[in-house]
Amino acid sequence: MPKPPTHAGASPRHVSLVALPDAVVSTLFGIYDVMNAFSLMRMSNAGPRAPFQVEIVGEATGPLALASGVPIDVQRSIDGIETSDIVIVPSILLPTEGWRPGRYPRLVGWLQRMYERGAILCSACSGIFLLAETGLFDGRDATVHYGYARAFSITYPAVPVHPERVLVISGLREELVSSGASTTWHDMVLYLIARYSGATDAQEVARLFALQWHQDGLTPFIVFEGRSDHGDGEIQSAQQWLVEHFSVANPVEAMIKRSKLAERTFKRRFTSATGLTPIAYVQRLRIEDAKRRLERTDASVDEISWRVGYEDPAFFRRLFKRTTGVAPGAYRKRFRIPEFARPSAPRAHGQRSKAVIQ
Repeated sequence: MPKPPTHAGASPRHVSLVALPDAVVSTLFGIYDVMNAFSLMRMSNAGPRAPFQVEIVGEATGPLALASGVPIDVQRSIDGIETSDIVIVPSILLPTEGWRPGRYPRLVGWLQRMYERGAILCSACSGIFLLAETGLFDGRDATVHYGYARAFSITYPAVPVHPERVLVISGLREELVSSGASTTWHDMVLYLIARYSGATDAQEVARLFALQWHQDGLTPFIVFEGRSDHGDGEIQSAQQWLVEHFSVANPVEAMIKRSKLAERTFKRRFTSATGLTPIAYVQRLRIEDAKRRLERTDASVDEISWRVGYEDPAFFRRLFKRTTGVAPGAYRKRFRIPEFARPSAPRAHGQRSKAVIQ
């Protein structure tokens, strides 16, 4: 990565934050506010000039209703922007029928021109759907919201996508940047601040907004859903049985007996249909159930291990960490509803409530 230049006395880098009707307002405004923190919050180390000049750009200036119906004001038309240092496409909300390429040819052409003139292209979450339409990500690693990963791969099979990764930086000059699910735009913006203004500024902005890097990746957040659209009725029947019986002893043997298929045939068809071997599929179901128990119950890790089908708690702990990226105890600490947010018993009249902020 090139050495981050200081911004004092230098012209601010121009940031084009793309507004389109599919955009999610929270991501767009969040990026806008955080990248403008140096001037908005009068940060002590901003110097005489802030490092970024952020503009909300679009196909036309004026009011634009975003995906949620909230109107914003597009500050500048792309027709008047010849160059930009950084272009960011925020999260977009996909309709039920999925992303339909070809709706924004002017935006796609403009993105290609900005890239050719030296801009780095960035996407937050599902914003990669628009950027991928330029063809610039073909053969280049990227990430996207894990809920959209399958749809993205179908729409853009030439783009290797890694939904478990928080931030992916590709290209010979690190000019293609994509962030993963939802609030990983925090990581993207902090990365851009560190890259162009320095690590100290990125740390100060993180403290100011209480932003946290997603250091453990996104695997802990992903809910396993086995593929069921493969059309193999025998394997679908086995999958449906497993939903209720994954914790039994020797579930793979039980599935094979129920199927009346030869063992090798069953395993081959199961792997071909679901993308996972039968034992790996069982393990994913067991770990998913263990995640819910860690989130919602006070059961010990050893008890949860037994309930999902493992008599050896040590093996369960290793498998859980290998699957989710974090240990069971760390997972519970991160995802369980905190004590102060849980419903409590009604208090007697006049009884004072306990403080929730320590």
